[in-house]
Amino acid sequence: MVMSGERSGDGNGSGSVAGVVGRERADQVVPPRVSLRERKRQLTYRAISDAAIAMFLERGFDKVSVAEVAAAADISKPTLFRYFPAKEDLALLRFADHEDEAARVVGGRAPGETPLGALRRHFLAGLDRRDPVTGLCDHPQVLAFHRLLYGTPALVARLYAYQGRFETALARTLGSGVTARLAAGQIIAVLRILAEENWRRIDAGESADAVYAGAVQSAEEAFVQLRRGLEREGRGA
Repeated sequence: MVMSGERSGDGNGSGSVAGVVGRERADQVVPPRVSLRERKRQLTYRAISDAAIAMFLERGFDKVSVAEVAAAADISKPTLFRYFPAKEDLALLRFADHEDEAARVVGGRAPGETPLGALRRHFLAGLDRRDPVTGLCDHPQVLAFHRLLYGTPALVARLYAYQGRFETALARTLGSGVTARLAAGQIIAVLRILAEENWRRIDAGESADAVYAGAVQSAEEAFVQLRRGLEREGRGA
C-alpha cells in the first residue's frame, strides 16, 4: 500500500515521498548479533564517555581538557582520539547510540505496518516510558545533561551533525534517491522538534507527568501533519 495511492520509488530516485514512507513491509529485518569483541569495545566507549560527562557536568564543557578526560579514563590522548575524533563526541555518545534507531524501527516493523505507523508507535512508547530521547524525562541527571548540552554552543552544533547521520541511516532504510532523503529529513525534523518542545517545558519547571498528555497530543498531531504533507507531495500538489 502507498499512502498517496501512487507507485513507490524504483531505486533510481523516482517515485513520490509518500511512496517511500508508505510502503508496507513483507518481512522483518533481523538485527545482526553483536560479538564479544564489539561488546567490549562499546563498554570502553561508555566508560570514557561517562568519565567525561561527569567532569563536564561538574566544571563545564569548556573548562575540561581532553588530556584531563584521558587521565581520568586511564588512557592516553592518542587512544582517546581513536575512540572519539572530537571532544564534543565525548558528550554526545548517548545520541550516537540512537543514530540508527529510526532506521531500525522502520526496518524491523511488522508486516503490513507502514514506516510512519511504526515510528509513531515507537515515539509514543518512548513518551510513555519517559525515554530521555523524547525530551520527556525529568530525572535530575537527565536534566543536568540536557542543560549542559543545550547550554554549550559547540555541543549543539555537533548535535546537528548527528542529526544528518540519523537522516542518512533512515533514508537508506526507506529506499534510495532524493525522495527517500526528503522523507527522512522531514521525519527526523519532526522527532527533533517534538523532543525539543518537551524539553523546553520541563526545563521551564513542569514535571514529565504534567507534560505527558500534551506531549502525546502534539506527537499525534505532528504525525497527522507529516502524513498529510507527504500525501500531498505524492499527489504533486
